[in-house]
Amino acid sequence: MKFDTLHQGISFYENYARVSGFDTRLYSTKKRKSDGKISLKYCVCNKEEWGVMQGSHLN
Repeated sequence: MKFDTLHQGISFYENYARVSGFDTRLYSTKKRKSDGKISLKYCVCNKEEWGVMQGSHLN
């Protein structure tokens, strides 16, 4: 999904999680090298194991 603002995206997933019976946490942020603006923010289930997340990579 793509949102117009970071706040809209975070709010969407926080609301979805609340309705579905779980909580979220912000995990990681990717910034563009050209201007330092946030281009990607990971919002994950708060029960996600830290070790699993640290070992995963996106291509």
